Amino acid sequence: MRQQKYLRHFSLLNMMHLHWLMFLLILLGWVFDAQVTGAQNCSDVEYAEARKRLFEHLGMDKNDAQKTRTWPLTFGNNGSSNPADIYMDLYVTSIIKVDEKAQSLTTQVQIRTAWPIGDLEWEEKKFCGIDTFAAPKDMFWTPDIGIVESLKTDFGTKDFPNVVLFSFGFTFSVAILSLTTACKMDLHMFPFDSQSCKITFQSTSYSTQDITINPLSEKDVITVTSQELFLAQGEWDLINITYSSSTYTEWIEMDQLIYQIDIKRRPLLYVINIIVPVFFFLILDVASFFIVKNGYDKLGFKVTLLLSISVMLLILSNTLPSTADRIPLIGVYCCAVFCLIGISLLETIFVNYLKAETANRGSVETTSTVSGQDGGVRDPQNPGATATDPQIISMCNAATQRKPQQKTCLYWTRVARTIDVTFFVLYIITIIVFLSVLGKLWIP
Repeated sequence: MRQQKYLRHFSLLNMMHLHWLMFLLILLGWVFDAQVTGAQNCSDVEYAEARKRLFEHLGMDKNDAQKTRTWPLTFGNNGSSNPADIYMDLYVTSIIKVDEKAQSLTTQVQIRTAWPIGDLEWEEKKFCGIDTFAAPKDMFWTPDIGIVESLKTDFGTKDFPNVVLFSFGFTFSVAILSLTTACKMDLHMFPFDSQSCKITFQSTSYSTQDITINPLSEKDVITVTSQELFLAQGEWDLINITYSSSTYTEWIEMDQLIYQIDIKRRPLLYVINIIVPVFFFLILDVASFFIVKNGYDKLGFKVTLLLSISVMLLILSNTLPSTADRIPLIGVYCCAVFCLIGISLLETIFVNYLKAETANRGSVETTSTVSGQDGGVRDPQNPGATATDPQIISMCNAATQRKPQQKTCLYWTRVARTIDVTFFVLYIITIIVFLSVLGKLWIP
C-alpha cells in the first residue's frame, strides 16, 4: 500500500510537471545532491553519515548484489509472482527529417522510464529525510525495452550515466535520443498531407508474466508537454500524440506500448515552388491562343511550356516514392497539365497544317496575281509580307471566281478557324472542370 500511495503521488507530480525541477538539477550535474525533506533537522555531519548509511543500505557497496541488478522485483518482498510494472513516457522534442522516398521519420525524443525495485526501499526518517538518491545506472537492473520500428538510434546528447532512486522503491531514468524509425506514409494528398507514425516499445526478452509496459502520464499531458518542448519549427507541425497497449506473440507473449505521432506538413513551400508555377504555365498556354501574327511562334511557345512542365515532373520524381499505393494528387495535377498543353500543341500543329495547305492551294489558283518564292503566300500589294488569314480568304475568293470548282480553298480555311475556336472553348471548359474537381479532392 505504501508503494502504491507513493506511485500515485509520483504520477500526479509528473502530470503537474513539478518533478522536472528535480530532474533538471540532476541533468545539470548535481546528481548526488539528493532532495531532502527533513534535512533541516540534521547537521552536515549527520547528513553525510545518513548518505553513507543509505549507500550501504541500498547494497551499492557490494558488487555481487545480483538480486537487485538482474531481475525486476515487484514492490513487496513477500514472494509475489505479479509482473513488474514498467512505466514509460515518450515526448517528441523535434522533427528532424521526414524522408518520403525511404519512408522513415527522424525525431529527437525524450524517453522517461520508471520501474520498481522492491529491495531498494528505505524509510526517509531513518536517513535524515532523504527521499531520492542518484546512483550510477550500471549498478542496477534496467528494463531491456527496445523500439520495434527503429532503423537507427543515437543519443541526442551524452548518455546520462545515472538513475534516480525513490524511497518508495521506484527507479527513474531519462534518455534523449535521435531516433530514426520506419513509417508507412500515404502521400496521396501531398503536400496537403498529414502522417501518422508509430513508435512501439517492447521488451526484447521478458514476457507478459515478467513485466508489463504502461504509460506514465495521460495522453493530453504528453501532447501538451511535447508541444511545449518542441524545439524546431520546420516543415512539419506536431498535432497529437496518443498511445495504446497491445501484446505481441511469436515464441512468447510480450507486452507492447504503442505511441502514435500525428504530424501535418506545412505546404507553403510546395505551393510556391510547384503548384503556382504549373498553374501559370497553364494560363500562359491559354493566352497563346491569342497569338495570331505567326503560327510558328505560337508553336515554339507551347513547346517551351511543355519543357517547363517536364522540369517540374523531374523535381517531383526526386521527392515522391516510386512505389506508392495511390498516385499523389500533385503528380496527377502536373501530368494532367502536361497532357493538356501537349494536346494543345497537337491542335496548333494541325490547324497550322490546314492553313498552310489552304494558302498553297490559293497560291496555285491565283498565280496570275500572286507569287511566292519561298513556298509561302505573298500579298501582291506588298511582296515582302506573308499573307494573313483575311488575305488567304481573299485569294481563295479570287480563285473561286475564276474556277468555282476550287471552293475547297475557302472551305478548309473556315474549317481551320472553326476547329481553333471550338478547341479553345472546350479547352477552357476542361481546365475549369479539372481544377474544380482536383481542388475539391486535394485542398482541405
